[in-house]
Amino acid sequence: MSKNQITQYTPEINEAFKPEVLQVIRNSIAPTANDQEFLLFAHKAAAYGLDPFKNEIFFIKYGNTARIQFAAEAYLSKAREQEGFQPPDTQMVHENDEFKVAMNKETKELEVVLHEIGFPRGKIIGAYSIAYRAGYRPVTVILDIEEVEHMFTGQNKDNWKKWTSDMFGKHVQQRALKKQYGLDFGDEEIQLNNQENDIPEYQPKERKDITPNQDVLDSKPINEEATNQTDDEIKKIRSDINNLFKRIGVKTKEEMSDYISKHAPKVGENPSISDLVGLKNILEMQLEMQEAQAADSDELE
Repeated sequence: MSKNQITQYTPEINEAFKPEVLQVIRNSIAPTANDQEFLLFAHKAAAYGLDPFKNEIFFIKYGNTARIQFAAEAYLSKAREQEGFQPPDTQMVHENDEFKVAMNKETKELEVVLHEIGFPRGKIIGAYSIAYRAGYRPVTVILDIEEVEHMFTGQNKDNWKKWTSDMFGKHVQQRALKKQYGLDFGDEEIQLNNQENDIPEYQPKERKDITPNQDVLDSKPINEEATNQTDDEIKKIRSDINNLFKRIGVKTKEEMSDYISKHAPKVGENPSISDLVGLKNILEMQLEMQEAQAADSDELE
């Protein structure tokens, strides 16, 4: 049953999203949002022209604090719409690379003047991104690995350690795009009071052990939809879910069960293939949210 009690949306929301699309966003992307929070989230997405389904904008809720967060992909998406857009050049610098940076005497800005690689390249020691735009000087952002050292011990440390190149690359690229195209959406936190009209989060009547390692992933779905899929396809989805759980830092069976109960309560003991795909999509969005949060965190420090 839908919990949506919003009777009137802003003109921006109505222009950007059809009612049935809003309902899908409400149920799958912002299921923990109350009416006030969802109205603000939908308005932000519509006003900035961002697509929640492309992981460009996220809704995150911790207790009574809700956060609207913009992903690195949002900056690249909006930069593409700007006149004179050219793809940025983002690279990792390894310890065995030949890498030199010099000050441009005319612009008084640092520029990469040499980057040659050989193998073995060694460990990553830095990264840079050059944001190009026709009619404008290139904007270069260069970061030493020590400048993002806190990422490897923070909330998203597992992803930064396992996927350093991707995480570091998105982080430095976002900075360059911000400067070149004047983009700054600004994450927003919504502080809420514990009022009676706040819609409580889903609370399962009875806690069941439905961890992906066990009932959800190891047992085969028995409904008609799932049986029409090949074993290889089903195994692939289960494997992807397991991998995604590890990447977001959910490792134990209890943690997995709690996550499913909170974020995908429709996934029962005998899930359909669409249920499994839905869980996979939720985990992918969670991973993107963590990456975006990691990329933005040092902007606040």
